[in-house]
Amino acid sequence: MRLHDRWAPLQLGLNPDLMLGQLYMDGRLSVENGSIADLLSLLFVNMGRSSPSRFQRLVQRWRVFTRRLSQFNPQSRARAHAAHHYDLSGELYEMFLDSDKQYSCAYFATGSETLEQAQAAKKRHISAKLDLVRPGLKVLDIGCGWGGLALDLAGECDADVLGVTLSENQVAVARRRAEQARLVDRCRFELADYRTIIGTYDRIVSVGMFEHVGVGYYPTFFAKVRDLLADDGVMVLHTIGRLDGPGSTNPWIAKYIFPGGYIPALSEVTSVVEKSGLIVSDVEVLRLHYAETLFEWRRRFLARRDEAERLHGQRFCRMWEFYLAASEMTFRFGWQAVFQIQLIKDIAAMPMTRDYMVDRERQMALGGACRAG
Repeated sequence: MRLHDRWAPLQLGLNPDLMLGQLYMDGRLSVENGSIADLLSLLFVNMGRSSPSRFQRLVQRWRVFTRRLSQFNPQSRARAHAAHHYDLSGELYEMFLDSDKQYSCAYFATGSETLEQAQAAKKRHISAKLDLVRPGLKVLDIGCGWGGLALDLAGECDADVLGVTLSENQVAVARRRAEQARLVDRCRFELADYRTIIGTYDRIVSVGMFEHVGVGYYPTFFAKVRDLLADDGVMVLHTIGRLDGPGSTNPWIAKYIFPGGYIPALSEVTSVVEKSGLIVSDVEVLRLHYAETLFEWRRRFLARRDEAERLHGQRFCRMWEFYLAASEMTFRFGWQAVFQIQLIKDIAAMPMTRDYMVDRERQMALGGACRAG
């Protein structure tokens, strides 16, 4: 690692969580005989072997104490936070995502899948947990992205789907895809905050959106889910989660990538669910799947970096490379995983064993329907 000016060491020493990425973005820090991912890998290994200093512990306590301010997400601000990240150019996301534009953790059942295969497997995995037992079920997709899961639920599972997002870019693409697939009568997309949705839904799914809710809004989120969910309904929540307990958002990520965002500990989620009137019926922790997803995203992005620089400039590309590499290492070295949490209102709403999930998933992988039989 080479630092290129006299102030860089001081800034890095005083605030490494923010300045490592910022110095790399600005070209004031470079990596020789390797990549920024190699450097981050080494740093994460070393951090896992050492205890934080007293100063570091004080800084972390302060960040936890003030985290509700940085996660202030009323409806107006949530819209701006979403636009900051998701309304970047469509060309950027096409450089590294799969053809279905799935921007969340893929599911690598064997580890040998292509990104496209693993993302399709992720959608089957979630669909099986939704237990779509009959055609025409009303499904709400909170944070629908570019519409890939919603379109599958409508087209392959005969569901009546409403997808909502706060990104103008995403809702425009999703609507266009629904028209192209001739599914506009069964799959609709709206630019809407989850807090404004009304009605009753048999199934609710949320993939990669909960990280933007903010810890102070968890009671609001789950109260809304409870109110929207039918008495015999099912929700599946797919979210990144921290494995080391409650914390705070990395300041570089908060400033440049996901303003207002926060990755929850499982204890922070379940403690609120317990008070909401919902029941946790199933929890699965996906380890290392997101590390492999991010590795593939970074590989694809770097293969088209020249194109990205022409569109967004060199500083942006350094930022994006750092984001993908740092995110990968948090999953690869055990700091984070993905939680899939199934929620119900009626304790008898689901089968008594998990066999139905495995059976449905295998049936869909072989080209069968989402429903039993």
